[in-house]
Amino acid sequence: MTGSLFTNPRWLHPAAWWIWALGLAAAASRTTNPLLLGLIIAVAALVVSARKPDAPWGRSFMFFVRLGVAVIVIRVAVQLILGAAFGTTILVPLPGLALPTWLSGARIGGDITLESLLLAFYDGLRLATILICVGAANSLASPTRLLKSVPAALYEFGVSVVVAMTFTPQLVTDVDRVRTARRLRGRPTTGIRAIAGSAMPVFEGALEKSVTLAAAMDSRGYGRRGALSATKRRMNSALLLIGLVAACIGAYALISAGSPVALGLPMLVAGVSVCIISITMSARAAVRTRYRPDPWEIPEMLVATAGAVVAFCFVGSVWLTLAGIDTPSNPPTWPALPLVPVLGLIIAATPAFTAPMLPRDTRVAVSKNTVEVGT
Repeated sequence: MTGSLFTNPRWLHPAAWWIWALGLAAAASRTTNPLLLGLIIAVAALVVSARKPDAPWGRSFMFFVRLGVAVIVIRVAVQLILGAAFGTTILVPLPGLALPTWLSGARIGGDITLESLLLAFYDGLRLATILICVGAANSLASPTRLLKSVPAALYEFGVSVVVAMTFTPQLVTDVDRVRTARRLRGRPTTGIRAIAGSAMPVFEGALEKSVTLAAAMDSRGYGRRGALSATKRRMNSALLLIGLVAACIGAYALISAGSPVALGLPMLVAGVSVCIISITMSARAAVRTRYRPDPWEIPEMLVATAGAVVAFCFVGSVWLTLAGIDTPSNPPTWPALPLVPVLGLIIAATPAFTAPMLPRDTRVAVSKNTVEVGT
């Protein structure tokens, strides 16, 4: 790994990694160009290979890559078997089963056309790319450090989210551990018998970790509440609900074509502002301390800015209707590489160099970080 130009080796703030990854995911959601989607995957893989830690969650990226491949295969299979046929370029003529008129949008069998195959592949690749971006964030950001950065008012919700985020990396680690043990004992590691024999140890390990987590949370006084009247608590909840609804409406209006301009950004800003006010007021009722909070310095700003820039480049390209951001499947067209999204992706790859190097002994850092959770 190359060294950082700005700091000594340390852990990057996990929120910076998530902002960067969500920016890549937002960019992927705005295009069906397979070349751009492939570049997004390449950027995510480059940054993960350069900055992933030697920790259980750091080995989850390939799981999301395999999951993305499965999504593409399933999407194409559904289109070929059940999707409505369109296009004139027949690749494989097959018999089909006629369906009632009220099921005119579906079919069973029928000719396989190039246009329908490309449409399914583009849609599946876009969803797979979004999953891979989320997998990159899971591999780079420490879930326990992310939990320390959650606002006090959202701490209980943050615990649930972090536990859910750690499920996949821990599952991958447990499966590898069980497969290694079976291989050392001369037992099969593939096939139905291997899956059946590995399920119970994996579930047992998950149960033990859940009990350990519950005991650790209880011993650290998780769930303590300060003095706050019921009226103020209900008012804070109502403000948070109103802010979330307004933010969702504004976000949908921003990405939906034909929505009124006044319904997009103003509604989103108003909703986020109301949510911030509600969170600030609710934080007074939360009794919580932090031990060695992660700093937010120049590397964090650069990584987060890289994610915001790539999202802005793709969203701006859609607003300006630049050629090449989408690749039509009917008629089939060779994908192009528009300049603005490519420049955004180049900037999105900079965290591989601007993010600080990890400490040499990451296993010790992981152990210390696990002890710090809940304080």
